[in-house]
Amino acid sequence: MHRNLHTLLAAAVIWPVTSLAQVERPRDAEAPAPVATEAGEKPVELPRWLERRLEDAPEELREFFLSDEGVGAYPKPERLFEKLKPKTREATIAYIEGMKFLADEAKFDPETDMASIPLNTDSSSFNSWKVMRPKEMDPEREPGPININYYASSRFGIATFAGAPVAVYPEDLEAGNVDVAIVGAPLDMGSGYRGQRYGPQAMRAVYGMVGEDMATMIAPEQVLTIVDYGDIAVDNMSTEISVHHVRERVREIANAGAVPFIVGGDHSLEYPNVAALADVHGKKSFGVIHFDAHYDAGRGRAHWITHGQPVYRLVKEGHVDPASYIQVGLRGPWPGPDGFEWMRNNGMRYHTMAEVEKKGWDTVMTTALREAREGGKPIYISFDVDVLDPAYMVGTGTPVPGGLTMREAIPLIRGLCAENEILGFEIVEVAPMLDPTYATALNANFIVHACLTGMAMRKEGFDDAGYYSDLTTEHRQPEAGELGKAEGKQVEVDEGYAWSPPGQRRAGPLDEGGESPQL
Repeated sequence: MHRNLHTLLAAAVIWPVTSLAQVERPRDAEAPAPVATEAGEKPVELPRWLERRLEDAPEELREFFLSDEGVGAYPKPERLFEKLKPKTREATIAYIEGMKFLADEAKFDPETDMASIPLNTDSSSFNSWKVMRPKEMDPEREPGPININYYASSRFGIATFAGAPVAVYPEDLEAGNVDVAIVGAPLDMGSGYRGQRYGPQAMRAVYGMVGEDMATMIAPEQVLTIVDYGDIAVDNMSTEISVHHVRERVREIANAGAVPFIVGGDHSLEYPNVAALADVHGKKSFGVIHFDAHYDAGRGRAHWITHGQPVYRLVKEGHVDPASYIQVGLRGPWPGPDGFEWMRNNGMRYHTMAEVEKKGWDTVMTTALREAREGGKPIYISFDVDVLDPAYMVGTGTPVPGGLTMREAIPLIRGLCAENEILGFEIVEVAPMLDPTYATALNANFIVHACLTGMAMRKEGFDDAGYYSDLTTEHRQPEAGELGKAEGKQVEVDEGYAWSPPGQRRAGPLDEGGESPQL
């Protein structure tokens, strides 16, 4: 149905939320006439007064109004009827003519519209943006990850994801037995809100992607071999062109035996990322857990791929089984009833924030973890940062209040990555220029850290989402202190500590005269 078109015409009619039970039925509409709609949908009932009003209307106009482009395109047709009832017959006909004009003008016209965007194929630099640098132009070296920093500490020098070594070619991934290759994909032309192209740059610049996880006392970089695989080239004049190259590069990582972690970029990237893994592992061979405020299964738009359409395209092309696709965190005005009905009809499971309000976070989290394990399939995690509440994620283009907290998101992601085989992970829609602080990039890094920790837990044999370190969750006092004292492990008091160099006078903070000792 062409719902997007008629939203413009009927915004004042549709948006006030009024149920059928709340609409007073006119006296002359006791026996409404059904209107044909799309297959599988309940027919719209046309009031008799409106049926009579249209009896002498032109046949073409009448057919339009009774079609799914006319009254059938309205989610709440009774509101349209309320709008039309006070009008005269002539005004009603004129209004419907206006509806038909909008519907006709919105369609593709081969005489005036471009069916595709022409490109200058004679350009000598047509593919220059994605040409691989020949290896022969660089000094010869053995394949494997490369440490590019002068200092032993990764906090200084050239910034990389997770402070990790760099891999340039698939041979580097294979020779280094790399577990995780983190790659940037600075694409933001799939969104009406720009700036996501700077996500990889911002996330490399701040900490949080690795280090000790206090909940489990596991440092993922000590268990997993992690590399920075650079940024994938994109043509920021064309999302359609770019996604094909992204698919090639993600497929390259998976074929080398590493798990791709893609840092976006906007959510258009989910399409090439998941399709690439389907190329390698087989279509419908894995599940997808999709964290987002929006369901991103839009369809029927002029462009085949945007940041609001990857889910539908993946399902439509058969890359994923909708029954193995789980949505988490949905809220706000989109989707409407038709979107939820589409998910239900296709076997897709979803967990909205409304469900969290109704059942509680613990119940919803337990259900999502259980559903992810069902069938024993590996999973791919798509994490749109706007699933988080804007209090934690200011720098994103389409924030929606009422989202997940970081305290809710971290254990859920860690648990998913511990309990399931992970084929890939993406974090998208980080738009750092919308955030005057570094909190957006920092929190995004900690989400990645949660999954890396879960993968490290699984590799170490801790595949239970409920695992927590006893050391950090139980102080064990007074028994632990008493044992430490008995074993001579407690701190010995030294009043001169830090007040003089070793071997010199250590009289304490104040000498006998009441003045500090000379250091």
